[in-house]
Amino acid sequence: MQYFEKSEQGLVFRGGGETLLISPWGENSLRVRSRILGEIGEIEGALLAAERSECEIVIDDRHASIRNGKICAELTAKKWDFGVHIVFKNSDGKTLLQEITSCGAQHRRARQFKPLHGDTFRLKASFVPEAGEKLYGMGQYQQEIMDLKGCSLELAQRNSQACVPFYVSSIGYGFLWNNPAVGEVHFGKNETWWVAEVTKQLDYWITAGDTPAEIERAYATATGKTPMMPEYGLGFWQCKLRYYNQEQVLSIAREYKKRNIPLDVLVIDFYHWFRCGDWKFDEEFFPNPKEMVQELHDMGIETMVSFWPLVDERSENYREMKQLGLLVKNNGGIDVQKSFHGNNVFMDPTNPRTRQYVWDKVKQNYAELGIRTFWLDEAEPSFETYDFEQYRYHAGAVAEIGNIYPREYARLFYEGLRESGQQDVVSLIRCAFAGSQRYGALVWSGDIHSTFEDFRRQICAGLHMGLAGIPWWTTDIGGFAGGYPDDPSFRELLVRWFQFGTFCPVMRLHGERRPFMPIVNKAGESRQHTGADNEVWSFGEDNYPILVKFIKIRELMRDYTRSLMAAAHEMGDPVIRTLFYEFPKDRDCWDIPDQFMFGPDILVAPVCHEGARSRTVYLPHGADWTHAGTGKVLAGGSSYEIDAPMDTMPIFLRDGKQDYLIGKV
Repeated sequence: MQYFEKSEQGLVFRGGGETLLISPWGENSLRVRSRILGEIGEIEGALLAAERSECEIVIDDRHASIRNGKICAELTAKKWDFGVHIVFKNSDGKTLLQEITSCGAQHRRARQFKPLHGDTFRLKASFVPEAGEKLYGMGQYQQEIMDLKGCSLELAQRNSQACVPFYVSSIGYGFLWNNPAVGEVHFGKNETWWVAEVTKQLDYWITAGDTPAEIERAYATATGKTPMMPEYGLGFWQCKLRYYNQEQVLSIAREYKKRNIPLDVLVIDFYHWFRCGDWKFDEEFFPNPKEMVQELHDMGIETMVSFWPLVDERSENYREMKQLGLLVKNNGGIDVQKSFHGNNVFMDPTNPRTRQYVWDKVKQNYAELGIRTFWLDEAEPSFETYDFEQYRYHAGAVAEIGNIYPREYARLFYEGLRESGQQDVVSLIRCAFAGSQRYGALVWSGDIHSTFEDFRRQICAGLHMGLAGIPWWTTDIGGFAGGYPDDPSFRELLVRWFQFGTFCPVMRLHGERRPFMPIVNKAGESRQHTGADNEVWSFGEDNYPILVKFIKIRELMRDYTRSLMAAAHEMGDPVIRTLFYEFPKDRDCWDIPDQFMFGPDILVAPVCHEGARSRTVYLPHGADWTHAGTGKVLAGGSSYEIDAPMDTMPIFLRDGKQDYLIGKV
């Protein structure tokens, strides 16, 4: 029997009704696809088209192999069940990853397709992990865990959770689950298995590399690199829930200028509109938005406005969008997908006609006023109950392709802005999928709470997002919910978070500060409330100079930060990096959840426990480290207890580089 054959696309196996194709897909990388009773096709994954590359294919009866650079897949056809077993090895012959084998009487399969309806299946793909392996990436999950081995993760988008299903392994490979279906993954000690609840075929991509950086750069090439960050993305951004009228926006900007505090971006939050889906300023509260934007620009401040994909059934655009089929569809029942200030449904960015329709509104009502930077909220989207099986997009059932929504949402604004002549696009967005980075997605970590525990989780979240290929990432400094500006405990948290935010890809102050103030319009209708003050002068006279100091530190680093953004754009490097990204041979660097590298030269150790005035810092082996505050040089390869009074935090400079920071932090 002939189990294997060569094709223009790579190595093909056929057996038991399954067609499996392994293709070279970029340098040192392979793509694996499998389908039952059908030919291999494309699904709404993340991979870009790859240039054809030479690979070596060997076929010998029941055995075959395909080698592409540093990676090789070895396949063995099974007489017992007409299946095939796959083992991936590096150029040294070391096993990187292998499927489970058929387990005799248990009749288990590495690729289990359970029929649903039509040509869709519930898919489970199972692998045997290597002993001692550590895993990192996968997007954003709210947990204080670095090594994901032993974790179970939902493959779905939620507020503060971003499914970006790519991981980097400590043994020298990266793995992308190239499937946007809702599902789950279990990184067990005995077995790794991936589940897509509804899909037509298996699709994953694997790459081998000698360092995490080599793996990350191959992944960025395969799924797309981020644009170059605009200059206004390098400084400080001011935001709160919410500046509710034009005069308030301008008064805050003027106060920053009066105090001579650098400010790059001022953000106008949600419900500056009348109804969700109107996508324009409410004239009662913003009577002259063009003049407002012009005054901000004259002060050197970029205007960012919030955009929600919700469409209220009372919106001026609802009936037309529903008639044209531009909205997410309920599979049955009442067509209300989120109840918030009214009954709402979501616009459907997976539909090209929706993207054009919505951009036409945005262009007319925002871009033509001079606004070129947008805050894309509700990007999961945040269905009222996250019952994914209830909804359908233009591109397909949410259970089958739902995880692409935030990527297509970012795409809408990226394509619109580029068509309008803007070269470098950045959109602040609340979620992401693999490939979102190529559309200028700056992901923030969602509606997290104002606690030290949440703060620590964000450090892990940002590092995992970088390794998942999303180099632009940020948080609400101080947390989103629960902060009282007059509370001493919150002020401490705010200061410590602000110090951390200085060394994030984007430095942005935001939050729903308390107590709230109700807003009522002239018609007597209750509008979205505004929160308490959230500017750097709002947290006490003793903390004000600390916050201003760190804004000025961010300014000092502008040239350096620009170089990090260039590395992300050109090569795919994360802006904030795990210690092992720079020091992969130092095994101690693979287990530290609360330190990171801001680029290659600055080691950051946030103070993330309440009441702490010192902390232990590990300095990686292979460099000497200069304390940015004192100029003292310490040897790498050891841990040190470092003082950290409220006005500073431990920052170390690799081999004395970036010495302009000495004495400033």
